[in-house]
Amino acid sequence: MTSRIAQWTLDVQDVAVMARFWSAALGYRAEAGDDGCAKLYPPDDDPGAPTVWLQAPAGPKSGKNRNHPDLVVAGGGDQAAEVERLLRLGARRADVGQTGDEGFMVLADPEGNEFCVLNRQPGEG
Repeated sequence: MTSRIAQWTLDVQDVAVMARFWSAALGYRAEAGDDGCAKLYPPDDDPGAPTVWLQAPAGPKSGKNRNHPDLVVAGGGDQAAEVERLLRLGARRADVGQTGDEGFMVLADPEGNEFCVLNRQPGEG
């Protein structure tokens, strides 16, 4: 028996801002809950993708995340174009000590949570 990741949960300060950002970034549908939290659902054509739970209220983020999502451009699209799109949505570039030779770009969401945009699927040459 093994486990699978079913959901990514993120503690946030502003659920509305974060739901707008992450739903646009991932192409997910957001639903606000009566408890002040929000759940993001993957598109119908990606039923195996994990949901996202935005849990509020959280205090301000401090320090580097100990874990983070790695995103890949759907359909093998252009990494640089995707980074620019995410920046327009409210992300910002983040420096966590990368050298610039990595196969990913590090960004942070509107509340400073780091994530990576990979230039290819993990495990691909």
